[in-house]
Amino acid sequence: MPHYLIRASATPEYWATLVKNPQNRRDALRPVIEGLGGKLEAFYFAFGEDDVIALLDMPDNVSAAAVAIAVAAGGALRSQATTLLMTAEEAMEAMRKAQGATYRPPR
Repeated sequence: MPHYLIRASATPEYWATLVKNPQNRRDALRPVIEGLGGKLEAFYFAFGEDDVIALLDMPDNVSAAAVAIAVAAGGALRSQATTLLMTAEEAMEAMRKAQGATYRPPR
């Protein structure tokens, strides 16, 4: 199953709500992911540019996009980015395929 990294930054209203009523948002996210055939591998709050980091296993890009769209539609995020992750084995396969690619840079 493909792996995805989700990075999100929350709105001030999101934080105000959680300060008023602390909640484990991992528990809110897990059923969304599982309902779309995936698995939540990790969920972290973070300091810095991103407030939340999550690692997901999803059946395909469409399912991963559905998670991102559903969460974004909730309105609690200022920004969100989804990155498809490859295993080392998948990267090696891509490198081998690249050997036969005939790309020519502009001149």
